Amino acid sequence: MKRISITHMNNAHGDWLRALDFYKEEIVILRKRLGELAGKNTLPEVLKQVEHFENQLAIQKEHIDLLSHDIHANVADISKEIQHSKEGYISESLFVQHNGLATKFADEEKIFNAIRHEFNQFSSAWM
Repeated sequence: MKRISITHMNNAHGDWLRALDFYKEEIVILRKRLGELAGKNTLPEVLKQVEHFENQLAIQKEHIDLLSHDIHANVADISKEIQHSKEGYISESLFVQHNGLATKFADEEKIFNAIRHEFNQFSSAWM
């Protein structure tokens, strides 16, 4: 099994959680901008896009909440195992779970950035 530093894992968890918190804050800002857009533009094509982005942001907030929960659970599992381990290592299954979370985080980050980019293009056309 490949070994990884617990400090490295802890740092990664912290980085992911801070980034997810930032994205949740950004969702609040984007929703506010959507409200402003909808208030200024009542054209059906604009309102359709507003609804699209409202749905996308709601989905992303849910994904962020779930991923944040999974990261916290992984941290708790690692902490428990480290406390009970004589050698100070974690099981391979927790290592695999950590790597899976890394992939999920990268995917979430990519999706969120794509939505934000699409939203910025839309808002700049209609503000």
